[in-house]
Amino acid sequence: MNFSFLSPIPNVVLEEIQDLSLHTIGAKIRVHSESEGLPDLEGVSVAVVGVLEQRNGLEPDADLHFNNVRQSFYSLFPGSWGTTIADLGDLKAGETVEDTYFALKETLSILISKKIIPLVLGGSQDLTYANYRAYDALMPMVNVVNVDSCFDLGDASKPISDKSFVGKIILEEPYNLFNYAAIGYQTYFNSQEEIDLIKKLYFEAYRLGDVSNNIRLVEPVMRDANLVSIDLNVVKASEVSVSQQKSPNGFDGKEICAIARYAGISNKVTSFGIYNYKTSINDSATSMLIAQMLWYFIEGINGRVKDDNFSKEQDFQKFITLVEDQELIFYKSLITNRWWVEIPFLSTVNNKLKKHTLLPCTLQDYKDACSNIIPERWFKAFQKNSI
Repeated sequence: MNFSFLSPIPNVVLEEIQDLSLHTIGAKIRVHSESEGLPDLEGVSVAVVGVLEQRNGLEPDADLHFNNVRQSFYSLFPGSWGTTIADLGDLKAGETVEDTYFALKETLSILISKKIIPLVLGGSQDLTYANYRAYDALMPMVNVVNVDSCFDLGDASKPISDKSFVGKIILEEPYNLFNYAAIGYQTYFNSQEEIDLIKKLYFEAYRLGDVSNNIRLVEPVMRDANLVSIDLNVVKASEVSVSQQKSPNGFDGKEICAIARYAGISNKVTSFGIYNYKTSINDSATSMLIAQMLWYFIEGINGRVKDDNFSKEQDFQKFITLVEDQELIFYKSLITNRWWVEIPFLSTVNNKLKKHTLLPCTLQDYKDACSNIIPERWFKAFQKNSI
């Protein structure tokens, strides 16, 4: 495997490992060091990759590095995990931003193809675009979840930035985007035109207040995601260091870690990124929060259960409802009690969408259907593919 774009973890970080307990993550993780080179990836299922690129961000940080994040992450104790973790070091900014995109795309494509989940640390969030393009040769359609206070649609006719990368994903070939879901958006940070466009495209958007009131709204969305991107600016100011503070409103530490865990539990999520980190001297709160987000994502991975194979009748129950002359077929896993609803037309209309015939949903969606209310997620998926 060619990882020539990656540079070793700084020695100042590796020196910290020497003083850690033998039971910490830092004592168990495989690292890319200057002396030993890249670690053996045999058996590795999760790999940390830092990306020192921020030129398309609104507030570039001249001294971006992830030393504090790594030190915080290494100091944590793993759960009862069967996961082998590697830290592959940092991908330095290329001569141009496009060079960085290419290097990141190639690196992530290799990892994903080897069934190694990359945990990307950035850098400006437009790096999500390169992450998305890593799937071009791997999957026919991709579901993207953006945990962010903004939709990041922007003006796709202008150069890409961390506020317009989603517009580029939607409009640029090859067209591989099946669904886009925004979690935690705040209305006053988004124009009405963008809100209307999200609705017109039948994408999903969940307001901060709704998710905070019921964090379980995130679970079925994450269950259907391939790529999850988190903008640290979605976290409220009181939870992070001064340099990272953006808004008095946002998710608290417990909520953002729960979201990370839901992403980890999803059997479909194959890449996970945390972006818009701002390095500072006194950033222990932010670096520890990121470390705990990574911890909860990996904890989720270790809780994954294969429960969406409905070939064995003893593993599920099937429910049929009639809503406005439309037959809705629900499936409930008897292994996890999670729910799905069938999208009947996808298997015949578009061969690229065959994998999306079952849409994750909730018990409440089934109850709504029983009350002659069409579930919103089902409706959007149906309309999207009827265009």
